[in-house]
Amino acid sequence: QVQLVESGGGTVQAGGSLRLSCGASGSIFSINNMGWYRQAPGNQRELVALISRGGTTKYGDSVKGRFTISRDNAKNTVYLQMISLKREDTAVYYCFANPASSSATFWGQGTQVTVSS
Repeated sequence: QVQLVESGGGTVQAGGSLRLSCGASGSIFSINNMGWYRQAPGNQRELVALISRGGTTKYGDSVKGRFTISRDNAKNTVYLQMISLKREDTAVYYCFANPASSSATFWGQGTQVTVSS
């Protein structure tokens, strides 16, 4: 089993910044992809960003140029730096991880990000 613990969510004004962190622990030898999805009320869960163990990144179209994902493999931790936040970024952000030893995807409990005008 893999446990993911997120932190860094909160409320920020439009145009502001937040940094999310997600640490993985448990039965881990190595983790392939890590990243973030988000889900706003009434919407489907959508990819925000992911990063491979080697550092290859992928972003959702709505966050390109504003969000940056990074990871520390030694700490099994992934980060999401968010700038120029918009009201439409308001959502619950879920961290995920794909361990190399399993085809499963593990999820964090979610952290709320609220952007006010």
